[in-house]
Amino acid sequence: MTDSTFLYDDGDIDTNRSANGHLNDLIASRYSRRQTLRGGLTAMTTAVFGGVLLAGCDEDDLLQRETVTVTAGQGATTSAGKTVTLQGTASTTARTVGWAQVSGPTVTLSNANTNTASFTAPAVSASTPLVFRFTGTTGVGDTATADTTVTVTPATLDFTAVPKNRNDLVTVPAGYTVTVLYRMGDPINASTPAFANDGSDSNFSTRAGDQHDGMSFFGLAATGATRDPSSSTRGLLALNHENIVETYLHPRGQTTTGGVRPEAEAIKEIEAHGVSVVEVTRGASAWSYVQASSLNRRITPNTPMVFNGPARGDVQLRTLYSKDGTQGRGTINNCANGAMPWGTYATAEENWAGYFRRDRGDAAVRTAAGRAKENTSLARYGIGEGRAGNYGWTTVTPADSSSTIFRKWNATATADAAPDGTADFRHEPFQYGWIVEIDPYNPQSTPRKRTALGRMNHEGVEPGRMIAGVKPAFYMGDDAQNEYIYKFVSNTPWTAADANAADRLATGDKYLDAGTLYVAKFNADGSGQWLPLTFNTGPLTSANATYPFADQADVLINCRIAADLVGATPMDRPEWTAVNPANGEMYCTLTNNSSRSPARTDAANPRSYVDPRTDGRSNSAGNVNGHVVRLRENGDTTEATAFTWDVYAFGAGSDLNKDNINLSGLDDTNDFSSPDGLWFSLPSNVAGQGANPVMWLQTDDGAFTDVTNNQMLAAIPGRVGDGGTKTVNNSTPAGTSTATTRVGKAPGATLKRFLVGPKECEITGITSTPDGKALFVNIQHPGETGGPDNITSNWPATQNGAAAPSSRPRSATIVITRQDGGLVGI
Repeated sequence: MTDSTFLYDDGDIDTNRSANGHLNDLIASRYSRRQTLRGGLTAMTTAVFGGVLLAGCDEDDLLQRETVTVTAGQGATTSAGKTVTLQGTASTTARTVGWAQVSGPTVTLSNANTNTASFTAPAVSASTPLVFRFTGTTGVGDTATADTTVTVTPATLDFTAVPKNRNDLVTVPAGYTVTVLYRMGDPINASTPAFANDGSDSNFSTRAGDQHDGMSFFGLAATGATRDPSSSTRGLLALNHENIVETYLHPRGQTTTGGVRPEAEAIKEIEAHGVSVVEVTRGASAWSYVQASSLNRRITPNTPMVFNGPARGDVQLRTLYSKDGTQGRGTINNCANGAMPWGTYATAEENWAGYFRRDRGDAAVRTAAGRAKENTSLARYGIGEGRAGNYGWTTVTPADSSSTIFRKWNATATADAAPDGTADFRHEPFQYGWIVEIDPYNPQSTPRKRTALGRMNHEGVEPGRMIAGVKPAFYMGDDAQNEYIYKFVSNTPWTAADANAADRLATGDKYLDAGTLYVAKFNADGSGQWLPLTFNTGPLTSANATYPFADQADVLINCRIAADLVGATPMDRPEWTAVNPANGEMYCTLTNNSSRSPARTDAANPRSYVDPRTDGRSNSAGNVNGHVVRLRENGDTTEATAFTWDVYAFGAGSDLNKDNINLSGLDDTNDFSSPDGLWFSLPSNVAGQGANPVMWLQTDDGAFTDVTNNQMLAAIPGRVGDGGTKTVNNSTPAGTSTATTRVGKAPGATLKRFLVGPKECEITGITSTPDGKALFVNIQHPGETGGPDNITSNWPATQNGAAAPSSRPRSATIVITRQDGGLVGI
């Protein structure tokens, strides 16, 4: 039993027995009457005490003022790649607001929890509605919503084509900014002094080299030196330095006394070749390179290398420097490039043959040593007897008599030396002509020459689409007249996790050291075959009378000879390759071919004509303006051994005959000549996504320069087979012929001139940040025909205004950005 006498009572009981309404009842009554207008606790309180707390306001006015209301703005239409701003409004009673996507392709909303949100319109193949909902919420959770629709249409080239011009600066469309980033001679460490640009500078092993060319961007984490493939604010640029403009490199040009070059000049010239790896960052107002970065590196013709793949250790790679044929020194005449999916940089050795000296009588020495077939090889690669070698480096007498950095460029066999080549440098030419893989994130790593990809005038190497479980392909051109297009198919199917492998060069070993090298044959009916270059297949045997191959290493070292024997199609200087990330189709620039006579035309190289000039120079003949061929693998797989093809576009002046020369119907907004650099926007941003990603086309021209400096165009190409056939009637002083070719749909407004460079330059090398908002482009050899007493360009000093007439031109990397912060090109 409980005694209630001592229980506590605080008086909190209901003793009011009147009929007056209870506060809770009143609140409930008032609240429910305005169910559609309620505004949370504030509305509830003023509904009960409004006459006391807010004199002069009647009940309906208060309820209206404390109701949450929102609007989401009018619907709009935009195109893929554009930045879209959503503007919502909410009454003051809203404690929180926010945007959310209701339907359509998923986008990432920036500032979604504010009135003003934004997003990048996604890639679409047709007009597509996206619905967004704006919500306002009161303090007690009451909400109001409103929807708006943004209709997105396919991407367009949203800029006015840059007019052709011969100005001494880089011209881009209105709304874009050019920043000069990394110039020839710029120091890459804290101890190297600023570049004087008067020919007196040295130490090019710690400066930017000359003639910037192929290039790739590799993302870095915001802090530290770790890889971040998604970073668009900090990264490494790896870029090639193809050659030199020797007239500007020294105070008064090259010195030759009694046929001998000074050692210091030759060292400078050698070190100005090769590759740069340099850190770049985006600041508050512009991009810049980081001079003192620990990741900066120069790779020159003197940098130690190793050989990997089937030719490693082959007798043809043995030299005095590497008697077992496993090592080498340096890379030279690096033209195009490739970015490997696992985060490495691949550089291509192009016109390396011209650097070698070969004295008369060398062929007899090789024959006497039992190596007569080396004469066949050297001739096929352009190293005949009687060559002095570019820049006369072998004439130097070094201060260090034990040094062989100049001697190695003399490929002449010494009569009394070891016949296997280990006592001289007769085999040094076989150490060049390869794809070289570099880890840009590790300055201490040793570059690897990938022999499985063959030896040629490599223009570049472009990976095909990487699909898990499928063997990847890597596409390459051999840049010389009447050479071939190749692809290498790895023996190892792609594993997606390898994109983030820690040991990047070991991953390269996995995919690039074993596989099949193929060469392309183009048929007149629009079909084609990939012909395998495999030892003991077809004519590639030890019994071949033209060239008796010893093994697969011999086939790869002499893949030009192998391609001749299997019947590949000679092309008009195959240069850069690029792969459409949407469908896997491969494009290849065919720059031009002065030896393409009417009698030698075919379906894939159908033009031979005389190009009229307006600058007084003699007219040239052949395929003067070049074209871009593209192919689609059967089954859309990189493992295919057959393909279909057509010509995406033929280079030509807009005023030339449209029946036989200007076959693509180019006009003043998009005519071009001598296509060279080629690159698709990255699939990490809208410009590289969807059914029609943006392709960039650069020129290296001498035929159209009476009309315009070299240029870069943007394109949204179609697909193989979207055009038809055309019959071309060729006529030159060498004769006449008829050829039927396959031409893609006329580009029209889907091809536009985006950039024109300064005087006498080549536009070459292109990459971007992953977000597509910064485009890096290289300007090579401006003013190349001049010298100290006849400076023919002052770029890049002219880019931001007038320059002193004495300012020497410099190759340089530029960055192009939109002034509104959007994607470049669309």
